[in-house]
Amino acid sequence: MSNDAPINLNDFIRDVADFPKPGILFKDITPLLLDSDAFQECIDQMAEKVGDLKIDVLAAAEARGFLFAAPLALKLGLGMVPIRKPGKLPYKKHSYSYELEYGSDTLEMHVDGVTKGQNVLVVDDLLATGGTVEACCRMIEKCEANVAGCLFMINLTFLNGAEKLKPYPVISLLDY
Repeated sequence: MSNDAPINLNDFIRDVADFPKPGILFKDITPLLLDSDAFQECIDQMAEKVGDLKIDVLAAAEARGFLFAAPLALKLGLGMVPIRKPGKLPYKKHSYSYELEYGSDTLEMHVDGVTKGQNVLVVDDLLATGGTVEACCRMIEKCEANVAGCLFMINLTFLNGAEKLKPYPVISLLDY
């Protein structure tokens, strides 16, 4: 690819049929991660999309959210709060349990990850049904911080995850 040609991020998303189960068309971000120019373009576009928001810190749920939140935090000159599954964080934690389609799950965050009044941008790779990011938002609010927005590389609009995340601003680079 020529350095002068604009990078179309869609060109770096691979469709994988029937993964992880029959009937699912999986959006694979691996080709984007493998191309440093495309990955840089993605982070640059993310930074541009949130440029008007007042953000004090970024938060992301493991593991794929970390892939985008960490370089974006560096680009924006901000810190990043990891939100993880139980048993992964070594310090005092807040935890939040939430319901999934079949069962429940729990996320945890260090008690000093966000503070009262901070504006937090939640970052993830893909918005599907919105359950995990909604749980992140609820935990951030439990800390009396503000959710400034939810940023995704990909939004699977047909799954209506943005509806679950109202009233938070939902921002995405690619909508399918």
